[in-house]
Amino acid sequence: MNLKNTVEAIVFASGEPIDRLRLIEALGCSPERLDAILNEIAAEYDERGSAVQLLLLGSDVQFATRPEYAMAVRNVLDMKRNQPLSSAGFEVLAIVAYNQPVTKAFIEQVRGVDCSGVINTLCQRKLIEECGRLDLPGRPLLYCTTTEFLKCFSMTTLAELPEIPDTKAAAQALEDIQKDDSVSSGQMSIL
Repeated sequence: MNLKNTVEAIVFASGEPIDRLRLIEALGCSPERLDAILNEIAAEYDERGSAVQLLLLGSDVQFATRPEYAMAVRNVLDMKRNQPLSSAGFEVLAIVAYNQPVTKAFIEQVRGVDCSGVINTLCQRKLIEECGRLDLPGRPLLYCTTTEFLKCFSMTTLAELPEIPDTKAAAQALEDIQKDDSVSSGQMSIL
């Protein structure tokens, strides 16, 4: 049996992200050998301009159609596009992505409002998931992002998240702009 073809068949048949460690254990190959095979498969699909691509999502791999074919696939398979996330959804997602694992209480402390509904929506959309419990009284749930999150934002690892701007520098820039505005309008104000 050809190992590359076997890997391709398993990843294709799974239909969902499959963990590389699971492939390594099932096939009895080294992590380096599996990575070389996955890179070779991905390159072959890219070189021939296939409508299918191999996604390397952190420790998971999955076949998916390329974004430019999404509309045609959606139309033929009568798939409904999810409603866009609300600004609250994006805020909670950012809090989880940059601080994970986090508790609901942490998210609510950062946002200053109840986030139960938003957290439930993000869990239903498989963008975040429960990933354990904090070792404190009450053992609150911990949340982290998923491979679906990585796919949605075209990332392979969380290391690809953009850096958070320095808040002190941003506050200073805002203060400078406000000073410039008050001087140019002939008004002086103390901030």
